[in-house]
Amino acid sequence: MRRYTCVSCGCAITEKDTIGINKKLLGKQTKSFYCMECFADYLGVSVEELQDKIAEFREEGCTLFS
Repeated sequence: MRRYTCVSCGCAITEKDTIGINKKLLGKQTKSFYCMECFADYLGVSVEELQDKIAEFREEGCTLFS
């Protein structure tokens, strides 16, 4: 897997689901990614809410979360 870093805090992003939720909500063409904590802050939601959305997208068969 390619190495990504958070555009906000600079930490390494190691989870595939983190990249998937960024692409799902920001667009598949996005090249800048947030870690879960910074993305939740950016969106004004909790990390748990993002994880719940990931579970929903996975259940719907979204290929970003397979």
